[in-house]
Amino acid sequence: MSFFRSVTALSKLRSRLAQQSSTLGSVRWIQIQSASDLDLRSQLQELIPEQQERLKKLKSEHGKVQLGNITVDMVIGGMRGMTGLLWETSLLDPDEGIRFRGLSIPECQKVLPAASGGEEPLPEGLLWLLLTGKVPNKEQASALSKELQSRSTVPDCVYKAIDALPLNAHPMTQFTTGVMALQVQSEFQKAYESGISKAKYWEPTYEDSLNLIARLPVVASYVYRRIYKNGQVVPADNSLDYGANFSHMLGFDDPKMLELMRLYVTIHSDHEGGNVSAHTAHLVASALSDPYLSFAAALNGLAGPLHGLANQEVLLWIKSVVKECGENISTEQLKDYVWKTLNRGKVVPGFGHGVLRKTDPRYMCQREFAKKHLPDDSLFQLVSKLYEVVPPILTELGKVKNPWPNVDAHSGVLLNHFGLTEARYYTVLFGVSRSIGICSQLVWDRALGLPLERPKSVTMEWLEKYCKKSA
Repeated sequence: MSFFRSVTALSKLRSRLAQQSSTLGSVRWIQIQSASDLDLRSQLQELIPEQQERLKKLKSEHGKVQLGNITVDMVIGGMRGMTGLLWETSLLDPDEGIRFRGLSIPECQKVLPAASGGEEPLPEGLLWLLLTGKVPNKEQASALSKELQSRSTVPDCVYKAIDALPLNAHPMTQFTTGVMALQVQSEFQKAYESGISKAKYWEPTYEDSLNLIARLPVVASYVYRRIYKNGQVVPADNSLDYGANFSHMLGFDDPKMLELMRLYVTIHSDHEGGNVSAHTAHLVASALSDPYLSFAAALNGLAGPLHGLANQEVLLWIKSVVKECGENISTEQLKDYVWKTLNRGKVVPGFGHGVLRKTDPRYMCQREFAKKHLPDDSLFQLVSKLYEVVPPILTELGKVKNPWPNVDAHSGVLLNHFGLTEARYYTVLFGVSRSIGICSQLVWDRALGLPLERPKSVTMEWLEKYCKKSA
């Protein structure tokens, strides 16, 4: 049996899982790992038949069970609240926030392996958890880290594709171009063209997914150094873990920044399947497009101002507050500035969420990190004031279901503190992180044989006629 980092944490986790096993089906197969089981792929090979049978039974016994009613509001309102997608790796509760295979963010911080001398969870550990539903031990996380390093070589054609773009192209444009260029080495495409059996689709998907996850920090750091550091590339340090090495290649080696990057990648990795980037990847992959094509599509969704680009907008807005009002802004001045923003027909970036109805746990763990490592940072103090000021104003406005801060409200301030000040680049960090959740689910999409996604669409005329008949 493997060991969690503390017996207390283990006993608490077992107790909680026992209490919630009836409500969180995926939790029932979270297990403790054997120290000898270091091969992630072999772990999956053992799990897949069981989960295939589970899905088959679910479909045969409960396929006709209704999950709710579809309203006109849902059809014309972005399908909000409509249950229509299977996503195994995480589940978002409006009140509790995200759970990765049944584990909350604070629980992941307690039980997932950390770097030697560190406290924040290793992204490699979360990747293992998302793929297998099992909490890895340090040996397994370390083995996966080494495997990702062995897969991280990026072909020259990728750099050439990026270099063909002007330097002023948005970092996400350059990043997505690099991902598309990586596609020339897709194992799934080769296997499909060779006539691989459907039952084995998951195998080249797994290979592509791990290769993609491994190479993204290299591509992302190249984009950063090309745009902002005169193209002076920092070589990888294979003695470092995934998050720390990413920070190092960007040019940041402060131990606290390494810890921040581990935390950042972990908490941004997955947020169930209905958000734009995750759903896009699932949709495109359902056509049997390989993980590179699917993830590139996801990145294009992530680049939108209403999705991943929001973390860029938050820092820019906060700096605009400082520019206009100064760093020592009073609470009343801040209230006035917030109202001025809203009265201009704009939003306060970083507040509200499509599903959550309480403060985002991802915001809270970043806040705790800041309180520990940068309590006197002026922008952090401003973010803290916003946490007090904005929710009551949005509540008074009466148009917002969730007035509380989300993950984007805090991440930029942390990155800015350690020197990563280029806000236009922040969505690239988000993209690297999101690959862990998306690619994990893509492996299971193919392992479970999930079909082509094809919902029904209707016209306004159809809706009008249907509603008249139903009246």
